[in-house]
Order: sequence, then structure tokens, then C-alpha cells
Amino acid sequence: MTVDPSFTTLGYRRLGDIALQRAADLGVSHADFRFERIRTQNLAVRDGALTGAADAEELGFAVRVVHRGAWGFASSPVLTEAEAARVAEAAVAVAEVAARMTTTPVELAPEPVHDDVSWVSAYQVNPLDVPMAEKVALLIDWTHRLSAHPVVQHATADLMQVQENKYYADLAGTRTTQQRIRLQPRFEAMGTNSDTGAFDSMRSVAPPVGRGWEYLTGTGWDFDRELAEVPDLLAEKLQAPSVDAGHYDLVIHPSNLWLTIHESIGHATELDRALGYEANYAGTSFATYDNLGSLRYGSEVMNVTGDRTIDHGLATIGYDDEGVQTQEWDIVTDGVLVGYQLDRPMAAMKPELNGGRSNGCAYADSPGHVPIQRMANVSLKADPDGPDTSGLISQVERGIYIVGDRSWSIDMQRYNFQFTGQRFYAIRDGELDGQLRDVAYQATTTDFWGSMEAVGGPQTWELGGAFNCGKAQPGQVAAVSHGCPSALFRQVRVLNTADEGGQ
Repeated sequence: MTVDPSFTTLGYRRLGDIALQRAADLGVSHADFRFERIRTQNLAVRDGALTGAADAEELGFAVRVVHRGAWGFASSPVLTEAEAARVAEAAVAVAEVAARMTTTPVELAPEPVHDDVSWVSAYQVNPLDVPMAEKVALLIDWTHRLSAHPVVQHATADLMQVQENKYYADLAGTRTTQQRIRLQPRFEAMGTNSDTGAFDSMRSVAPPVGRGWEYLTGTGWDFDRELAEVPDLLAEKLQAPSVDAGHYDLVIHPSNLWLTIHESIGHATELDRALGYEANYAGTSFATYDNLGSLRYGSEVMNVTGDRTIDHGLATIGYDDEGVQTQEWDIVTDGVLVGYQLDRPMAAMKPELNGGRSNGCAYADSPGHVPIQRMANVSLKADPDGPDTSGLISQVERGIYIVGDRSWSIDMQRYNFQFTGQRFYAIRDGELDGQLRDVAYQATTTDFWGSMEAVGGPQTWELGGAFNCGKAQPGQVAAVSHGCPSALFRQVRVLNTADEGGQ
């Protein structure tokens, strides 16, 4: 794949040259230029009828500088040479004001120059090139197939598609041009139990991915199989007994565990959060810097990496928004905290990390926002010789098997949490014994990961994720994936959500 010609003909190189030269003329110590076009399309269907279709495009550029030890930033949607110079001047003017209030001068960790490189994400067919009628017809067909089952009273389906193009250049000589595609398909069946009046739903557990239209037509996920299974699963769930609260062994499928990783590990190991820079909005972290190398995050089978390079990851990119080539690195090794996620300013603050270099975690969600430290694809490693999911279940006498994500809650230090899911199965004497309802598991981060006795083999590993990770002021949203195997946890507290909700 190559970068879309409709992007590469937009003249951003000339605008970048003018902006960077003007910033250099004004005496800055660093300047970077970022030009972006973000195309999105959202489609929604309910009970065989199209209920929403929206196309949007965001186009513009930004200039960021370090001047007199302070940051300056400005952006514009006006794509003219005069505006490029003006925006550079505005960024320097902002830095002039900020310098009077900056007590610690801004430093950036060094990065090799990457001169005129391109990167395109791993996909086959750009979904935005597929006729809308074809995509709507697929979603309508999904709802018809779900609704054919007598238990399904309503069915919905939706599809979000994004094409993100960026050009980055800085005074050091780095120039990168990139394109990535991502999409999020979902469907959900809803029904009631006529005897009890209970209402519930069952949603697809297909993850959002950095793939193209081929994902919807058989590459990477079997939607036909899942569409056939979900109505029967919903029917069983509507008849299932409510869980008895208590402590249970849990076997958790990747479609649920990815979210627990995101909230309790991904956010907790962002260095800006651990150092207190997000305290005003997104919170801090219990995994503070003084715990590096000593914090027992989990059991010895816990090994977690940060990765911005894996194929089809939502946070995967070739070069970040500070011109850093992306990498994979260790965050937790044998249960001990050994690393953090870094951008260039954070890496300069703690040069003992990652060889004094950023690990490529800077990202801005639009040309109008400044890059901030954002989450990599933070993933739990499989055991190379580990069992399949059935093998994990066979080790449990009394427990629950959990599939799919739903709601969650976690405190601002990423320590106390509660998670629910899509489906829950009782485990008795190493075998599944029907679905349960009203299940939530609750723990502290270190107790939960410390109770992880075994992780599945590579055959159980899946990449989950979300489009909507929020952070910063003004607020920004980023897409991120988390891979993990199925895993076995011993004696985790389980709540009955119906009972808790009635209190």
C-alpha cells in the first residue's frame, strides 16, 4: 500500500518549510510542523433500517516550538503560505508568554533523524473506498439475521471507519508521511424473558482493528459464525440464574481481559500520570516512579510489553507525533514493574529509562491539538508452552469463565476497580455448566494480577481494544489495542450486580 495521492498532493511540504524557517528565524531551539487529514465515516442500522450515516473530514496544520525554555503551539485550517508563517509566529508568541511562567526549561530526549520516510498500516482494502450502499447492505443483513431468532426483539449494527494521514517535519531534519486505517464494527441483539420480564442484550465481541474492509468479509474474524451464535447465547442468558456473590476462581477470555489491562496497567504506566502531570483531570497512578524495579505488580507469570509496532494494532504507527520511530519495550517482567510509556519530554526527565530515548508515545488526535503522551498497545504475553482456554478451565473446581467486555469502574490512581462482561459461565469440576447473570469482579490492581496463576498459550492470544480512550485538557481521544491470552485468576471477589444495584 502507498499513501493516498489525494493527501500527498495537498502541498504540505512547502507549508512546513515556510513554517519551520520562520520559527528558526525567530530563534527557537526546536520547532516541528504537523499536517493532518482525518476522514471518518459512521453508519448505524436498527432492525433492518438505516438510522444514521455521517461523513466528516478534518484538515489543518500545527506548529509547535520550544523557545526560551517554554512550549509554544498554534494551529490553523487555512492552507496558505502566509498562514504557515503567521502560525509559526503565533506559536513563538505563545512561548514568549509561557517562558515567564516556566520554572523548569523544556527538554526533549534525543532522536535520530528520519529523513523523508513513509509508513502505511497493514490493510488490504480501504473501507472508505467501498460504496456506502454495500456497507449499509451488510449491516442491514446482520440485523435481519439476528432478528430471525424468536428471542431477538431488536437488533442494531454500526460501523466506524477512519483514515488518518499525517505529515511531520522538524528543524532537525526528520520528515515522515504516514497513513493508517482503522475500523470498529459492532452488532447487538436485545430481548426479554417473558416469564420474568428480564431484559438483556448480547453484543459481538469482535474487536476494533487496524485493518481494512477485508475484516468484514472474512479476514481476521468470523462474523458469520458469531451472528449465528449470538441469538442462542442471548436466549440462554435470559434464562440464566443470578450469581451468588463470593470469591471465585476466574478464567478470563481476552475479549474481557484487554479492558482490565487498559485501565489497570495501560493508564497506570503512563509516565506523565505516574509523575503527577495528569492529576488535574485524568488522575495519577499508584505505580509511582520510586517503585520502578521493585513494585510487585503481579505474579511471576505476568509479563507485559508496550508496543507501537504490532500489525493491526490501533495504536500502531511507524513514527509518533514527535518524529520518534516506534518501538516495543518491557513494562512488567516476571510480575515486577520495569518500564513506563514515554514521549520525548518525559524521556528527557528520566534519562535512565529506555536508554534516554522516547519509546514513541506522543500523539495528537487532531491538527488543532498539541501532542501529548498517549498509550501504546500494552499487552500481556502468552506462555509459549501454555494451555488452551479449556486447559485453564480444567484447573478450576468452582469458578466463572468470563467473555466480552461491558461496564467498568476504576479509581483515579488505577488501583481499586470493578469490571463486568458480556457472558459468564459457571465452572464446576473443570467443566462449563451454563451461563450466569449479574456478575462483576472487584479487586485492587496488585491483588488481582498477583492472583494470576496461569496464562494461556499463544493459541489463546487475541488483540482487543477501543476507539475512545480519553485524556488531557482540552480532551483528546485515541484508539488503542491490548493483546492478551486467556488467563486463570484464583479467588477473586465477585459481586451480584442486581443486589448491589438495589442497595
